[in-house]
Amino acid sequence: MDWVQSLSKALDYIEKHLTDDIGIDEISGRSYASSSHFQLVFHLVTGMTIGEYIRNRRLSLAAQDLMQPNSKIIDVAMRYRYDTQESFSKAFSRFHGTPPSKVQWGNYKSFDPLAISINIQGGFDMSFNKINEFHMVDWSKIGGKKSEQLTDAEKYKKLIDWASQARGRNPLVFDALTEWVLDDAEWGEGRLAENEQILIQGVLARFKGQNAQLRAYLNELKPSGVVNDAVFEALDIFDDELSGNLLTGSRPNTQLSETVAKVFADFSIMKDRGVRELIAGNKTGPYGTDSVVTFGYIQYLKGSDAQVQWCLFMPDLVKRQQDGFMVDSFEYKTMPAMRFIGVEVEDESGDIETAKKNNMDARNKLFATLDNLDGYKSGFDYDVLFQHHYGKGVDVERWHGFWGRFMKAGAPVPEGAVYWDFVPDDFDTPYLTFCSQFALATFSGDIEAMHNDEGTDGGRMYDITRNIILGQGVNIPYPEIYWTADVFVDGRDKPSTAFMFSVVL
Repeated sequence: MDWVQSLSKALDYIEKHLTDDIGIDEISGRSYASSSHFQLVFHLVTGMTIGEYIRNRRLSLAAQDLMQPNSKIIDVAMRYRYDTQESFSKAFSRFHGTPPSKVQWGNYKSFDPLAISINIQGGFDMSFNKINEFHMVDWSKIGGKKSEQLTDAEKYKKLIDWASQARGRNPLVFDALTEWVLDDAEWGEGRLAENEQILIQGVLARFKGQNAQLRAYLNELKPSGVVNDAVFEALDIFDDELSGNLLTGSRPNTQLSETVAKVFADFSIMKDRGVRELIAGNKTGPYGTDSVVTFGYIQYLKGSDAQVQWCLFMPDLVKRQQDGFMVDSFEYKTMPAMRFIGVEVEDESGDIETAKKNNMDARNKLFATLDNLDGYKSGFDYDVLFQHHYGKGVDVERWHGFWGRFMKAGAPVPEGAVYWDFVPDDFDTPYLTFCSQFALATFSGDIEAMHNDEGTDGGRMYDITRNIILGQGVNIPYPEIYWTADVFVDGRDKPSTAFMFSVVL
């Protein structure tokens, strides 16, 4: 008898029936053992009785339910199989140290099913240690101390701080999981039950639980106006992907959804390295921008985890980034089919400000020619410095800049110039046909501060425009059709004061 697998099945059954009347015979039947033998093993391995475990889980969930709008104590008591409100209140007070009528965020105990799953699997070397490195929300800190009277804005700021810290840790843990899934030595027959608990309970169930708590807490704060509404859609997409549905986000993938569903139904297929390669994908690095051959299930989870955090902390970061200048306007635009015509900046340094000063003769000759093509104006007729990486990751292809202008589709291309076509929907088009959907941000204020690129990823205007997009949960089509552009609203001889950033709406 594989007791790890048997206990795992029993725990899964308990979790699915916490609001039902369940007895020891039903639970032990999942392990094909007698009830007395099963209870003995359960207590030896976990240090608690089955009854204690069920009670702790029910009371932990009851606290979360009580914080939902219009929740009634008697309804929650009945839901978790207490005969009277009085008996429920006594049990609740003993467990949480506070009566159900006074429960609030930060003053209740959270008894996570993962804790017992991991204890059962204790000593799984890298796997156990790595999943504990995820920076999860510490709810005992979010609500503040009992003596503190935090405003909703102060409570939300604690979530912003958590999200910012999680961005520094979680990406590397997801990459470590990718390495673990691809390590053949970890996936022998004898490790499958352990690995199922690590992946299904230690990762997927853990994030599902956190998402549920985040959603409830954010809904509580929402009436005060401090919450960025985009976070709710980010949580919905993350929950879909945790459940194996990869069709609602920015990279719908029917084939991978089907593979994940098969893994959920029969985890033993993870013995097949081909299946594990689809689940693991390739590492994308601490910023999620490294080039990959296979974008696997773990990369979906990594991206959705990041999106939740971006929606929380990016709006605050954008405010702080506007030092000496400000965003005047921000909008998303979809243009008809158009053609960019330009000349490449010959600069190998990668420094954008240096690049803008290069190739003046070729630049001026091109603009003089484009000025005479009156019949081919696109309606977005500013001089721009168009930039991309030829559809590749920034880790394998350097920045390329092109002085030019967006013209009508089919505009004639002058000798010595290059061009790229743009269409509103970039589906089934030739390589490097870009999408004519973009974010446009305009700026005003101290020009020197606006163009001080020290400590930025791609310049002040680049960082702020990108961060607004990320905070709103809009898809940046990196790397395949990713592009940006400095916009010279007052002409190419004056500093740029606007920025374009590729999106898919």
